[in-house]
Amino acid sequence: MKKIAASVFAFLVIILGYLIVFPDRPEIKNATPEGDNIICFGDSLTYGTGASPGMDYPSQLSAMTGQTIINAGVPGDTTGSALKRLENDVLSDSPKIVLITLGGNDLKNKVPREKAFENLRRIIELIQEKGALVVVGGIDIPLFGRGFGDEYEDVSKETGAVLIPNIYKGLLNNPSLMSDTVHPNDNGYAIMAQRFYEAIRPYL
Repeated sequence: MKKIAASVFAFLVIILGYLIVFPDRPEIKNATPEGDNIICFGDSLTYGTGASPGMDYPSQLSAMTGQTIINAGVPGDTTGSALKRLENDVLSDSPKIVLITLGGNDLKNKVPREKAFENLRRIIELIQEKGALVVVGGIDIPLFGRGFGDEYEDVSKETGAVLIPNIYKGLLNNPSLMSDTVHPNDNGYAIMAQRFYEAIRPYL
């Protein structure tokens, strides 16, 4: 009896240790993506406001991957305006991997959080219906973030998108990495590109 109890205890310890070392992770949707193109879709952070020519994050990411990457960034884009142009700028262009930076302008313009993430969820799901992998660059600004950081986590987990929790981590309030209070400079965009590269590398 003692041997059985000891065996059960040992088994439970092993299972607990496994869960600690390898915590439950959300399943990634379209981990073997279809389509042909890597597309960066979003606002001024994707467009490259504040960067020198050819130093926006999609261009720097292209150099890292050795692949052509489409920059479909539009300064000032909200999740609502991005949803309206999604068909022309992403879905019709054989997406394989789509990297998203959206939500900052919703936050700035005081778009209700629920509406912003309803739009973002719809964008993600429409892209996934094409068989593409989606990577979301989240934004988590202390004190002024209105809970957006938590919403990025929730929507990514529920849709199976890959999440970079805070694309701004270490950039904001660092003059050596920012061109202004909102947009990175060339070095800041290099950090963004590296973060997206690490996120997509397992799926290339």
